Amino acid sequence: MVRHVGILNDLTKCIGCEACVWACKEINELPRDEASIATLSAVTWTRVDRRGGVNIRRNCMHCLEPACVSVCPVAALHKTEEGAVVYDAKRCMGCRYCMVGCPFDMPKYEWDKPLPLVRKCIMCYEKRLSEGKQPACTSVCPTGATIFGERDALVEEAHRRIRNEPDKYVNHIYGLQEAGGTSVLYLSPVPFADLGFKETLRYDPYPRLTWQVLSKLPNVVSIAGLLLVGVWWVIGRRQELARLDSTEVDAPTRGEERRGEHTSSQD
Repeated sequence: MVRHVGILNDLTKCIGCEACVWACKEINELPRDEASIATLSAVTWTRVDRRGGVNIRRNCMHCLEPACVSVCPVAALHKTEEGAVVYDAKRCMGCRYCMVGCPFDMPKYEWDKPLPLVRKCIMCYEKRLSEGKQPACTSVCPTGATIFGERDALVEEAHRRIRNEPDKYVNHIYGLQEAGGTSVLYLSPVPFADLGFKETLRYDPYPRLTWQVLSKLPNVVSIAGLLLVGVWWVIGRRQELARLDSTEVDAPTRGEERRGEHTSSQD
């Protein structure tokens, strides 16, 4: 049986060392410069934010029922059995619906690339998780502020910490129910709203909302499909016209060359 795993971030233990940030960059071969870690981006998939004296590690939440997966028309994003939400660049057509659909604003786009891709944390799936290893970020945390394990066990551990030290934590596990539940969970010493966490999220999974909307818009979907076909036809037509124009320009030149060769042979 495949384990459904996750990550528990205990914000009372984070010292802001950013070991997780640099481990993520190293294993994913991302640019390793100080300027790049100012915010989550296509080249920074995990970062440490500091608010009100609290260090907050931020990265993809890996929803139990991901909205990004439900809105992707070509299945470029999918959730693995282990719980990680991963990305297949070969399928992606660059529509960026995943960026719009994500309630946590996690997928990022390579705006500066000629052939841009969507980027985000994949929980080190290809290089570590699929081999039974924990993600690079959790493996280097020196204080145990971010720990890896089976999600159910992490939920039990979070409840235990709150129960044993009620004055240390707010009585809430962020990610337990938000957006239908996530594989990345948080404990905090202060209200999550004070740390910039979204607290207006629904508790039912967002993909269910996606289907409720799409099921009522068959005409819009059909029109969008026709528009895409039309764009494809126009681009193809322009390419064909450009090829024909090039052929016509070259034709007189070739004819003159042949006439010149014929005159020379008569002389």
